[in-house]
Amino acid sequence: MPHTPRTPAPAALAPADAPRPRGRHRLRAAALLASAVSVCLLAASAPPTPLGVGDRLYPHLGNPGYDVAAYDLDLTYTGDNSKPLRAVTTIDARTTADLDRINLDFTHGTVDSVEVDGEPAGFETAGEDLVITPDDALDAGSWTRITVRHTSDPVYPEDREGGWVRTADGLAMANQADVAHLVFPCNDHPSDKARFTFRITAPDGLTAVANGLPTDVDRAGTTTTWTYRTEHPMATELAQVSIGRSAVLHRAGPHGLPVRDVVPAEHRAALEPWLAKTPGQIAWLEGKVGRYPFETYGLLMADAATGFELETQTLSLFERELFTEPGYPAWYLESIMVHELAHQWFGDSVSPKTWSDVWLNEGHATWYEALYAEEKAGKTVAARMKAAYGASDRWRAAGGPPAAPKPPAPGSKTGIFRANVYDGAALVLYALRQEIGAPAFERLERAWAERHADATASTADFVRLASDVAGRDLTGFFQGWLYGAKTPPMPGHPDWHPTATDTPSADKAGPHARLPHGGVRQAG
Repeated sequence: MPHTPRTPAPAALAPADAPRPRGRHRLRAAALLASAVSVCLLAASAPPTPLGVGDRLYPHLGNPGYDVAAYDLDLTYTGDNSKPLRAVTTIDARTTADLDRINLDFTHGTVDSVEVDGEPAGFETAGEDLVITPDDALDAGSWTRITVRHTSDPVYPEDREGGWVRTADGLAMANQADVAHLVFPCNDHPSDKARFTFRITAPDGLTAVANGLPTDVDRAGTTTTWTYRTEHPMATELAQVSIGRSAVLHRAGPHGLPVRDVVPAEHRAALEPWLAKTPGQIAWLEGKVGRYPFETYGLLMADAATGFELETQTLSLFERELFTEPGYPAWYLESIMVHELAHQWFGDSVSPKTWSDVWLNEGHATWYEALYAEEKAGKTVAARMKAAYGASDRWRAAGGPPAAPKPPAPGSKTGIFRANVYDGAALVLYALRQEIGAPAFERLERAWAERHADATASTADFVRLASDVAGRDLTGFFQGWLYGAKTPPMPGHPDWHPTATDTPSADKAGPHARLPHGGVRQAG
């Protein structure tokens, strides 16, 4: 009976002034009444069950009953990216319910041992959950520390890829949307953000980098241990660890912001002209939505053929060949850089409360990608949005309306990343700007990024804030644009109509794949 209220011991057995070390019931057999014994035995004998927080798109993702405050990931890499890493994951959490068991999301690794508050605990697997049974049950409102010693395997079956990305010289991570738990035990849902510490040990000659800022480098024998910490809470899907023969390049961004890029050392010179653009792009976005929300930023350019880029917090993942192979115009690549940068505000700092809110991530990143292309290269937003309007009804039919995407198909857990949540969602923002005017829209964007910084927010939150800024109830407007099967008329453009011409759709690709959609790639 994991994560369900326990039958309390009778009051006579637990007086109000009785001490409770660390807020936990230290119930001993000699003090239990027969009825309490029966209840505990029944709970202990119940089979482990995979749980979830009720996400419409990923029902078994995340776990109820606790809130994670911090993760400490200790990873040891052998130098061979086809072999499992040794790992220790330590989780500090506060319980929100009485718990006999604790469910963590974790699969594709071998668990060697588990401790709860320093004491050995039992553990079993159920689906993609690791179900932990501590010796003593946990009271609601108590702090607990869970330590899991395990392996982290970078080699996956073809039908369950994700998490670790094997590069030409090591590893990187791509955990969106629900595969962080293939790398480390966690509460793998964006609604439970936490601070992270990473300790990565690797053979000499390799460089390890992770989210946040470095705090220590310890060389011992033939290995080096690199430590990084985040200053802001982060969703598990945004965790990033890079291990490889990398050059780490530093420069200053606006108001002294540390900008740190990680690139294959042999391609440093070729990539430098692109990396030098980042400080100006940060300044451009700050002019639109307010101060950059984190302690650092940079690009991780990996030697890997992923087919996508990804907004991992403070260190966005890019394919190196995107910038060193011919085929894409400069304005286009710069707009993709801005897309991932915009996610630092929209998706990373302000994270979706559920995965149905993903349009808030991708719609905003696509919007600023398009706006940057308009201002810097003359690629008008209106032309792109008119093309999107023509395809919007087909996108809604294929993938659902922007705020109610269809669940991913079996075997394609990243299948929610379709055109309806990219250009289809940016089209909603364009319609909103048409409806309330550019000045009110710009105030809304700044208020959204500021009000929900370091937190999670929902579609309902956005609708409420937009109504407040506009000074009128926009619920009816948003209902059609976000949930309608058909695209509503575009304010100010009565001549725009749906078209019957087929256009490329993200339904046929992996997440954030480069597709010739209106000449502009869909990014992560």
